[in-house]
Amino acid sequence: MRTGFVAVPTADGPMRVYEAVPGAGDGPTARGAVVVVQEAFGVNEHIQDVTARFAAAGYDAVAPELFHRGGDGLTGPYGDFARVLELFGSVPGDDAVLVDVDAALDHLRGRGHPDRRIAVVGFCFGGRVSFLVAARRALGAAVGFYGGGIVTARFPRFPPLVGEAAGLRTPWLGLFGDEDPSIPVEDVERLRAALAGAAVAGEVVRYAGAGHGFHCDARADHHPRAAADAWARTLAWLDRHLGAPAPAAP
Repeated sequence: MRTGFVAVPTADGPMRVYEAVPGAGDGPTARGAVVVVQEAFGVNEHIQDVTARFAAAGYDAVAPELFHRGGDGLTGPYGDFARVLELFGSVPGDDAVLVDVDAALDHLRGRGHPDRRIAVVGFCFGGRVSFLVAARRALGAAVGFYGGGIVTARFPRFPPLVGEAAGLRTPWLGLFGDEDPSIPVEDVERLRAALAGAAVAGEVVRYAGAGHGFHCDARADHHPRAAADAWARTLAWLDRHLGAPAPAAP
């Protein structure tokens, strides 16, 4: 596996992405590709680790630095929400987010991956981004872990997206914890109901006893059982919708 940061061009200037490439690094031989969308805390060690986990599963994976307009390598410690607000000051809104995701997609296309073999998987803020991308772009699959702001807006420049559920263009799986104080169960169920009318597959899974950030083993909210199940469901969702078989054992 090869890992490290590379720079890609965007309409708003260069952006770093953390890249994890399986095997010898020959893109077209991978089973597909994944754009990993960061939490509100940036492309930190945890997001880099998740990106490498996708590579270990046979996918070319990249994590774009969505805070790049404020500088390279911007991250904040878990729990420091004053720092989170500072970091988000560099993100003008959804159009800018899509510029960055599109740049990551172009990078993967350049490595030989067609859109039908590319997934977007996001965490926290990235969970919302995964839904945004699923609504506005036609890719192979999308998965969102505890994405807040899909039903109830948190920032004026990031409006709710639930109204776009019926027009979803990419199959989307949403994973939520029942004990997440920032995403009420009522919002999750409203989202589930909205997805029932989508033109593509849409699914919501709730985890009893799990809070926000349950997948992140660097956070106090880590819930090992929910994390393991959610990861297995994510890989199964990619298997189902990207249509690529697992690579043969060496």
